[in-house]
Amino acid sequence: MCRIYAGETEGCAGSKCYNRRMNSLQVAPDIEIIEETETELEPLYRVIIHNDDVTPMDFVVHVLTSIFVLSQPDAMEAMLTAHFKGAAYVQTLPKAEAQKRINKAHFASGLEGYPLHFSMEPE
Repeated sequence: MCRIYAGETEGCAGSKCYNRRMNSLQVAPDIEIIEETETELEPLYRVIIHNDDVTPMDFVVHVLTSIFVLSQPDAMEAMLTAHFKGAAYVQTLPKAEAQKRINKAHFASGLEGYPLHFSMEPE
């Protein structure tokens, strides 16, 4: 297709265009169409805290608020539920994030010499 604008002649062949007045070759970029595909989400896991008779309650609340980012009332509720029932739900996270936070909690409790234990189960 050729176009004429105020004395200019422009010709195109495929993606290459030539402007006679400017004597320059212009190359149009190739455009690639990418179809959207659904991204597979990581499976969710429930984090569970288990009771023990050694770890102080204030340390448990500290771990729940600092590592699992629970509010103070939610951390107290989870700690007391685990204390009286043996285990309690903490939160639901993607598998990798749940494992990361559990490892941090185990590391922190190990540094203090406490046997605080968390586990995870599929949602």
